[in-house]
Amino acid sequence: MVSRIAVAALVRDGLVLLVHRHPSRENYPDCWDLAGGHVESGELPRDAVRRECLEELGVHVYDPVPIPMTTSNPQLDMHAFVITRWDGEPVNTEPDEHDDLRWFRPSELPNLKLADPGTLPTILAALQVASR
Repeated sequence: MVSRIAVAALVRDGLVLLVHRHPSRENYPDCWDLAGGHVESGELPRDAVRRECLEELGVHVYDPVPIPMTTSNPQLDMHAFVITRWDGEPVNTEPDEHDDLRWFRPSELPNLKLADPGTLPTILAALQVASR
């Protein structure tokens, strides 16, 4: 069964926000990833990413811009969004899911253990889109 996933690349001052997945997570433990999660039944991916940002980061996001994302897992239907406007300061409101969150420069991303290394081009593209 394919899982629909919506993820957010929050970008500010040329930096992208990533969350560190808790080492006890069943899927993709102990690695960095974009914030987000499952799209619920009847929910649009754009609405899911808004909900996930509120649940996981405590921020209300505006104007999510979709960008293409590929993943090496054929069981995931990924929907990625660049977000440059939000209310509040992102914090880790889901400590059971994530044990850290941090802003990264593009040059730091290739050295990170990402949930799916194949998403690196998407994250870098998000930084490019946000800088326009």
